[in-house]
Amino acid sequence: VQLQASGGGLVQAGGSLKLSCVSSVIANTNIIMAWFRQVPGQQRERVATVSARGFREYLNSVEGRFTISRDISKMTMYLQMTNLNLGDTAVYYCNTRGASREWGQGTEVTVSS
Repeated sequence: VQLQASGGGLVQAGGSLKLSCVSSVIANTNIIMAWFRQVPGQQRERVATVSARGFREYLNSVEGRFTISRDISKMTMYLQMTNLNLGDTAVYYCNTRGASREWGQGTEVTVSS
């Protein structure tokens, strides 16, 4: 099952964006879901995770600025990103915490100065 992220775009530093991911996998309460990001030429990194019960974990560099959430009834996961900086520029992907599903195309986030 491929998970498709959306909601990316071009935003100025300090701005906000909200990403979405819709998939039946998200409705599985046994699975911890996650957002990842990748800069071309670099390894993909896990940005945030959320369990079905709402337990969340974040990459240190986004802690306090990003909020991950999950609506099981809508089979949707979100990533609210605020106070964006140049270092957040990347392609963002959604997947299970262990990246067990096929990667989708991701959604590109570009932060400009």
